Amino acid sequence: MTGAGRDHVHRNDRQLQGAHRISLVQDTRQHTGVPQPGYGPRQYHLNVKVDKRGRISAGILLWRRRHGELEVLLAHPGGPYWAKKDHGHWTIPKGEIDVDGDSLEAVARREFWEETGHELPDHPLTELGEITQKSGKVVHGWAIEGDLDAGAAVSNLFTMEWPPRSGRMQEFPEIDRVEWFAMPEARKRLKAAQVPFLERLEAALRAG
Repeated sequence: MTGAGRDHVHRNDRQLQGAHRISLVQDTRQHTGVPQPGYGPRQYHLNVKVDKRGRISAGILLWRRRHGELEVLLAHPGGPYWAKKDHGHWTIPKGEIDVDGDSLEAVARREFWEETGHELPDHPLTELGEITQKSGKVVHGWAIEGDLDAGAAVSNLFTMEWPPRSGRMQEFPEIDRVEWFAMPEARKRLKAAQVPFLERLEAALRAG
C-alpha cells in the first residue's frame, strides 16, 4: 500500500470511473492462485510525511529481457499527492504486512496482485534483502522473471477526502500506472532508497 493522502482512507472494490493515462481500474478480482487478500473495507490512516519507523512492507521486482536488455517493472503511486511527481518517486509493487500472520513472501505476492491485477509465475523468488526508506519504513524485496502488459494492469482503489477539508470523498487507484524500464532509466525513476534492489538483482543474475 503506497502513501496516498493525509486523510482517513479505505480500499474498496468499486470500479473507478473515468480512469485516465492507462486503464488501471478495479475489477471483481476473482482470484484463484493466491489467498484472497480480503477486500472488505480495510482502514488505513495515511500521511505522506508520517514517521514510519517500525512499519514493514514487502514487494516484488518483476524483470524480463527484451532484445538482450534487462528491464524491470516499476509502479507509480496513485492519488493527487503523487500526480505531478515522477523521477525518484516510483516504487516496486509492494504493501505493508498485516496482522494476519502471512509470511513476508506471501505479502509480497499478494500486494503485487492487488496493485497490478496479475498473479506472479509459480516459481521460486530471488531474495533481494531489505532497505530502509527515508520515512523509516523497512521494505523487503524479492525478484522474479516474468512478463505482463503494463497497459492492461489494474489496481485496487482507496477513498479519501479531496480536496482537503472539502467534505467530498473521491476514489483513486493505489497505483495509477506501471511501466517497464531498462536499468539506467529505472535508477532515475525509482525511489533512491530502493535502488539497491536493482543492484542486487543485477548481482544475482551475474552469479547465475
